[in-house]
Amino acid sequence: MYYFIVNPNSGGGKGFRVWRKLERVLSRTCVEYEAYFTHGPGDARTIARELTEGSRDLRVIVIAGGDGTMNEAIDGINFNGSVTLGFIPAGTGNDLARSLRLSRSPGRGLRRILHPKYQRLVDYGVLSYGEGEIRHRRFAVSAGIGFDAAVCHSLLHGGPVKLLPGKLRYIAAGIWQMIRLRPAKGYLLLDGVQKVEFNHIYFISAHIQPFEGGGFRFAPGADCSDGLLSLCVVHTSSRLRLLQILLDALTGRKNRRPGVRRYECREASVHLEKPMAVHTDGESCLVQQDIHLRCIQKKMRVII
Repeated sequence: MYYFIVNPNSGGGKGFRVWRKLERVLSRTCVEYEAYFTHGPGDARTIARELTEGSRDLRVIVIAGGDGTMNEAIDGINFNGSVTLGFIPAGTGNDLARSLRLSRSPGRGLRRILHPKYQRLVDYGVLSYGEGEIRHRRFAVSAGIGFDAAVCHSLLHGGPVKLLPGKLRYIAAGIWQMIRLRPAKGYLLLDGVQKVEFNHIYFISAHIQPFEGGGFRFAPGADCSDGLLSLCVVHTSSRLRLLQILLDALTGRKNRRPGVRRYECREASVHLEKPMAVHTDGESCLVQQDIHLRCIQKKMRVII
């Protein structure tokens, strides 16, 4: 039995068109399946939880949507059972598919899932935040605080920005945040022992996969099965240098510019002098001043 969690609204309606293609392929097979459709934020998390909670049977759950849909699904899954995940990208950024080199074709992607040759155990991350009642959010691609999260917030709640097509949304949201965002002082605590302080933090991103934000490679050395987070800290007082760093990440240039530091660790704590936006896989975790990040090694089985 295959269980599909479908976000018909992902990618500005691309999810619905992808599902219609999947339906046509499924109609020509003898595969048993059930399809569940999301209608709003949190639905994929609820569906995934209900499908896996208390179950010890083998479950193949296929996500048809964007990175945000996948984020909600893995946040709800009970990994104590036997769960295998398939992913058919239907979003705008599709960074998970890009990192795992998954097919962008719905038909080829479905055939790969129905007749799998390879499965891979990959890591996921956990972001913890909040005062008093601590909240935890899993992530499959990346989590971050600062500029990159503020761009995600703009895309989710940015009014006219949401009306722009494709990557123009990312560009417009990025330009707007470059104009308005101010860097902050803060520090990292790596694996509970190494403290690193910075004066002008624009953002700190923690990666399971190398890409985020629709193709920005902030963590080129990230390995999704090594049990480590790849951290990228961008700290500069110059907006021009920030722009250069972003262009390097987008084009894949390997020049080591001042203002970028990278670390690897199993867990990290971040403290900033003022609250800044936080995200997991592009999904909002509001604004926070303190966050904690850790890597859970090889807990997620994915068909590749």
